[in-house]
Amino acid sequence: MPHKVFFLSTSLVFLCCIYQLQAQTFAAKLVDGKTKKAIPYATVAYGEHAGVITNDEGLFSFTLKENEKKLDSIYISSMGYEKTGFPFVAPLDSILYLTPKAINLDGVFLFDKELTVDEIIKKMIENIPSNRNLSPIKQRYFLRNSEFANIHKLDFGFEKSSIEELDKELIDSIGRAVPRNTYHYTEALGDLYSSKEMSKIGLIKVAEMYNKDQLNSIEGIGDYMETIFKKHVKPSSYLKVKSGLFSQKIQVDSILNDIKEEEAKELASEIEKAKDTTNGAVRGQRWMLRDIYEELYYKEDSKLNIVDKYKRYNFSLNGYSEIDDNGVYVVDFEPKGKADFKGKIYINIDDFAVMRIDFENVKNLRNFRLLGIYYRDVTYKGTMRFGKIANGRYALKFADITFGKWFRIDRPLDVIEKNKHVKGRRKQNELRMNLDFQISNVDKYELVIFQNELIEEAAIANYKENKALKPTYMPAYNADFWAGYNIMEPNEAIKRFKADTTE
Repeated sequence: MPHKVFFLSTSLVFLCCIYQLQAQTFAAKLVDGKTKKAIPYATVAYGEHAGVITNDEGLFSFTLKENEKKLDSIYISSMGYEKTGFPFVAPLDSILYLTPKAINLDGVFLFDKELTVDEIIKKMIENIPSNRNLSPIKQRYFLRNSEFANIHKLDFGFEKSSIEELDKELIDSIGRAVPRNTYHYTEALGDLYSSKEMSKIGLIKVAEMYNKDQLNSIEGIGDYMETIFKKHVKPSSYLKVKSGLFSQKIQVDSILNDIKEEEAKELASEIEKAKDTTNGAVRGQRWMLRDIYEELYYKEDSKLNIVDKYKRYNFSLNGYSEIDDNGVYVVDFEPKGKADFKGKIYINIDDFAVMRIDFENVKNLRNFRLLGIYYRDVTYKGTMRFGKIANGRYALKFADITFGKWFRIDRPLDVIEKNKHVKGRRKQNELRMNLDFQISNVDKYELVIFQNELIEEAAIANYKENKALKPTYMPAYNADFWAGYNIMEPNEAIKRFKADTTE
C-alpha cells in the first residue's frame, strides 16, 4: 500500500510538472509605487508580439502556452511610469509596483523646427491617410460589453378599462414586475478579418451574463395580456390608439391572424440585438464592433468630430511624453463654442500619428423633445489607443468607450376597440392610461487587440463565419470558462454578478 501511495504521489508531481511545462498562468495587480493606487489599462508584454492590458482596477492575467516564445521578462509600461521588467516567476495574485518617472520630458526632445500647436494639429490631419492602415488585416481581439439599465420612474397612470381582466391591479402588477435595474454582460474572444471591402468575424468563445428570470417574468405578463386581448376583442374590429394629438387605426385581424412566425422571429431578433443575443453571436459581435470602429476619431460620421470640425476647438500644447518608446506631443483640446468634447491627444513627434486620444463630452450630444417624448445622449467618453503594425501604419489596439442615454415618455394613451359590423355603437372596449416612464441606459465597451496580422484580401473572402455559434449563458461569472485563453481581467462588479435564479 505505501508503494502505491508513493507511486501515485510521484505520478501527480510528474503530471503537475508536465502541465507547468505545457502552460503557465501569471496573474497580478499593478499599482503605483508611490500612491499605491491601481494603474488601469497598462500594457503587459510577455512575447515579441504578445501581451495583455490591465483592466480598470489594474488587474491582469495571461497564460504562457507550451513552446510559445517569450521575452526575457514580463515588461509593463504605462504613460508616466518607468517601463519595468518582472521575471516570469511572479506568484499568482501578487502585487507589482511601477515607479513614476522622475524626469521632465520637455527638455528631452530635439526638433529641427519648433511647431505651433495649430501646425501640429494640421500635420496630424494631413497625415491621417498615410498613417491609417487600410490593408487587409486579421486582429485577435477580446471584447467586453457591460450594459446597465435603470428605470427611474414607471407609472402607467391607469384611469379606466372596459375589459374586466385589464384592471388597475393587473396594470400595477406589470409595473411592479418590470425590473428597475438590469445588468447584461457579454464577453467574446475572436478574430476580426477586415479590409476596405468587407469584414468577417471568427468567433472562438462567447459568454453572456444576465438575469433570465427578469426577462421571463415580462414575457409571461405579455403572454397573459395577449390571452386576455384575444378573448375579448373581435377579429373584425380595429383598434384606435390615441396619444395626445395623434391617433392611429390598426386592424385587429392583422394583429391576430397576419403576424406570422417568421415576422415574430424577426421582431425578436431586433430585441436580442440589444439584450439577449443567444440567437446569433456573430451578429451581436458585428453590431458591437461596428459601434466602436465607426466612432474612431478620423471617421466622417464619428461623434468625436475633432478632425472634420477641428476649427471649433481650442488646442494647446501641454508638453511631451512617451508611448511605446515613441516621443509624443501632448495636446489638450476644449470647445470654442458649439463643439462637444474636451480631452487630450497624444501625437507621434516623427510621423504625426495619433497614438492615443482621451475624451469626454461637455454637454448632451443630442436632445430631442416633442409632445411628451424626451431623448438625450448624455454621455460619450473614453480612450482609444493606436499602435504601429508591420506595414508602418497604425491600427487600433485598445478602446474603452462609454455611451449613456436617457429616455422619457410622459403622454396619455387610449386604446379603443371599434367594430363597424356590430349594431349600435362602434366602440366596444377602451383602455385609458397616462404613461410616465423614465429610463437611463449605459453601454460600456472594452476592446483589446492582442495581435495584428496583415493578410491577403482573398483570405477574408474565403473565410466562412460560424453563424451557428451561440453564447454560453452564465448565471454567475465563471473564470474557468476562459482557462487557457488570454483576456482582459474582469472587474469586481463582474466577478460578483449573480443572477437571481429561481428553480
